[in-house]
Amino acid sequence: MAEKAKLAALKKMKAKPPISEEVLAQRKAARLAKEEAQAAKRAAKIAEREALKAQQLSEKAQQLAEEEAAAEAKAAASAKPKVSEAEKKAARDARYAARKKRGRR
Repeated sequence: MAEKAKLAALKKMKAKPPISEEVLAQRKAARLAKEEAQAAKRAAKIAEREALKAQQLSEKAQQLAEEEAAAEAKAAASAKPKVSEAEKKAARDARYAARKKRGRR
């Protein structure tokens, strides 16, 4: 039974007329056009992804720069002013004099 079906299918395939060159050329042209469209779509998608990635990187870099500037400003605001040795000596002498003055009452 299967042998009979196989022979029938082969006979049917052999009876088909061969595909003309014109039809083959049309199919090939359609396939190439489809492949080109897919490649263009793929390239556009990749370019869009790269643009988004670049934008995210620039935003992150800007955010880091802002955070760094804020940290520097905070550090500058909280930093004690530099006191020269002469000013330190004057303050020390003033404390010493105040201490002596309190003791003489």
